[in-house]
This record gives sequence, C-alpha cells and structure tokens, in this order.
Amino acid sequence: MSGMDATAPRQATDAQREVSYCDVVERLTLMLASESDPVLVMATVACELHHAFDYYDWTGFYRVVGDRSLSVGPYQGTHGCLHIPFDRGVCGAAATTMTTQLVPDVHAFEGHIACSSSTRSEIVVPVCRPTGELLAVLDVDSDDPASFNAVDQRWLELLADRLGRWMTPAAS
Repeated sequence: MSGMDATAPRQATDAQREVSYCDVVERLTLMLASESDPVLVMATVACELHHAFDYYDWTGFYRVVGDRSLSVGPYQGTHGCLHIPFDRGVCGAAATTMTTQLVPDVHAFEGHIACSSSTRSEIVVPVCRPTGELLAVLDVDSDDPASFNAVDQRWLELLADRLGRWMTPAAS
C-alpha cells in the first residue's frame, strides 16, 4: 500500500487516477473490514476520497430519509444542501434512476441545485444494499469543468457496491 502520497492532481491522468483509487480502496478495505455502522463507514469513505484527489472539492453522502427525500450525511468540503428531494438535482436523478450521473457541466443539467456556486462538474453514484434498497448517494463535486471520467465512474461504482455491503448489518 503506497499510502496518502498517491494524491491525484487536479488534471490527473487516467493512470494517476487508477493508482489513487487502488490505494483508497485498499485502505478502506482494511479499515472497514469489520465495520457496519453506516455513519462511520460514510465518514471514513468521504475523508479518504476527498484527500486522495485534488479535483474533489466536495465529497460526501446524501442519505435516504423518509419517502423520496435525501439529507446530507458525512461529507468533506464546504456546506452542502441540507435536504434534496428525489425529483431535484443530480443527486435526486441518481436516486430516482438508481444510475450513476456523470455531469461534465452542472449548469447544463436541467434542475441542477447549486449548493455551491463554485461547482462546475459532478458525479453521483447510488449506494444500495445487496437487496437493491437505496441507502444513499455518493456525491463528488469539482470546481473544474469535466473533472470526472469513466475511470472515476468505474471506481466509484465499485466502491458504492462495497459500501452497500459494509453498511448492511450481518444476519444474526
């Protein structure tokens, strides 16, 4: 494990992204192997991701609360929106469609919610239990346009799949 020194710069190449994601997933797998507390898991994941990628300006979770509503969960960065309905914004679209939303220009996304005026691009990945139940969405914002690509999407989807398992209590 190469540790926190494998930070991907703002204009990271695919190779730099791969190395950083591999390191993050390895660290998280070791740290969270026996954890199932959702808040602990989300806080740890948000921290590890946020500090591994210079182009991650806001990194966190919106948790499913109530009927078709998300509330901000553990995150790193400036304040996020407190509540997001499923029918609004990039996070709402990810929650409604249960698919990753990769948005190179948030200003071109109909219904985008400007939690931060500096955000230019965003990726949001649903986090589901193995049963398919939506638990949260993992939201990453960048102040640069088109910061995220297929490498980010693939690794964040892999991580979201693991998160769904880590946050699901084991059967007793």
